[in-house]
Amino acid sequence: MVLLYIKNMVCARCIRTVGRLAAEVNLPVTSIQLGEIGLEAMPAPQQLAALRARLEDEGFELLDDRSSRLVAQVKILVIGEIHYMAGRRPATMNFSEFLARETLLEYGQLSRLFSSVEGLTIEKFIIAQKIERAKELLVYDQLTLTEIADQMGYSSPQHLSNQFRQATGQTPSAFKNGHRLHGRKPLDEV
Repeated sequence: MVLLYIKNMVCARCIRTVGRLAAEVNLPVTSIQLGEIGLEAMPAPQQLAALRARLEDEGFELLDDRSSRLVAQVKILVIGEIHYMAGRRPATMNFSEFLARETLLEYGQLSRLFSSVEGLTIEKFIIAQKIERAKELLVYDQLTLTEIADQMGYSSPQHLSNQFRQATGQTPSAFKNGHRLHGRKPLDEV
């Protein structure tokens, strides 16, 4: 089996789209999940070029180098845990341990690579993802701030509120009351 890594696959719709694009160029898909597609064999150069072009038309990017693949893997792991509650990270495990375990790299090395490629730290990326998830939960209006803080792994609602204010310039309640004016971002832009 051959794995191809794809940037900006952040949701179930992305998985379906990439699957459809692979079928359009007659690639025998064996598996597909956030950030990667498994194929029976390495595609012919013209198939790979056709897939690359179709992916780019849809806002995705086929990743060729190891650094880009690792950064994409980190993003997918973080997004999976924060937005989709993937459950691969035990509640008692911090993200640095989790990412090191999943990538089989020391966290310091992973952090330096991520920062050099993305221009921000993994910690800031995690916070940005948590804030976007909190925005989503606030808009749904089904959970209290305390429940959202607990679900997101914050030590208290005040901690979430402080980070939310730093990231957005407003309190969670102000966002909730005016969310249509200060909308959310697509996950691939966070």
